[in-house]
Amino acid sequence: MNTEQHSSKFSPLGEVEGGRILVTGASGFIGSFIVEEGLKQGFEVWAGVRGTSSRRYLQDERIRFAQLDMQNPTKLHDQLLAYKAEMGGKGWDYVVHAAGATKCLHREDFFRTNTEGTKNLIDALRSAEMIPQRFVFLSSLSIFGAIREEPVRRPSEDNPWVYAPILLTDEPKPNTAYGESKLAAEHYLTAQQDFPYTILRPTGVYGPRERDYFLMAQSIKQHIDIAAGLTPQEITFVYVQDVVQAVFKSMEAPKAEGKAYFLSDGKVYNSRSYSDLVQHYLGDPWVLHLKLPLCLLRAICWVSGRISRLTGKMNALNDDKYNILSQRNWQCEIEPAIADFGYEPQWSLEQGVEASIEWYKKEGWL
Repeated sequence: MNTEQHSSKFSPLGEVEGGRILVTGASGFIGSFIVEEGLKQGFEVWAGVRGTSSRRYLQDERIRFAQLDMQNPTKLHDQLLAYKAEMGGKGWDYVVHAAGATKCLHREDFFRTNTEGTKNLIDALRSAEMIPQRFVFLSSLSIFGAIREEPVRRPSEDNPWVYAPILLTDEPKPNTAYGESKLAAEHYLTAQQDFPYTILRPTGVYGPRERDYFLMAQSIKQHIDIAAGLTPQEITFVYVQDVVQAVFKSMEAPKAEGKAYFLSDGKVYNSRSYSDLVQHYLGDPWVLHLKLPLCLLRAICWVSGRISRLTGKMNALNDDKYNILSQRNWQCEIEPAIADFGYEPQWSLEQGVEASIEWYKKEGWL
């Protein structure tokens, strides 16, 4: 990479040599780790945030901030032009779009943030003549919804059921507003001409700073573990640092341009795998393991969702969350990512859960 062309600014710690990268959603769980890795790799890192975003995990003095209003196309265009002027008339070499909403009170809010926000960013980059060398979009395995849900028998007494993995050739059929909004954003991105992109679709991402899996750990510490449904589940996970690895490997890989990839740690687990590890690293407290029938879970999620709408306060359970929890199959293929940009999962579930629990304890979450 020509560092003279891409590194016109200096930080108090010296010249940044890796080129410029914008990370949207930088204050979030995955985004904050992407920012940290970008600094480690020598990039001039710009953290895309809102004016109200927390900067708790963005304390490094080398970080440059870009306040972006992705709900206002005109304002966003003007903001990008101002940052372009600040960078000497050049844009970012790479844009990692990690901003998005995973929980919303209303269905339309998912589309406002995940679909329209993505569309507005793409349009503004184009109109400001700031198209990057690669636009990496963090999507989700949730765009595929409840497909391949019928298990078939496997000739093994230890694991008599198996679900076929979701393949890249399968047709997405999201069954949540979140998944639909992410898929709509993908469709807009893939319809672009002369706009180099890579789409990453991670399965359940866990690790330090993450709050949904933390709630499970909190419940287990309080001696309750609740699993969704009575029939077998085959679940996949990916540790946050492996997602970050995929971002940086894919954005410079020629083969990854114009393609989408699943991300997991490459293994398949049952519904107790994660909770048993959490229980172990919490010191093996006694735990009552309950399997909640889906009909009861649906009722609980329905009531919780209505309470959220009445109070204006987000709860962990709602109709969208029910569709996610009730799915039995979260398998996916990662071989294309391995082949095209050398993706290699580094974190086993055991290592990742241990690191997560240690962080939760250190930070006083547990």
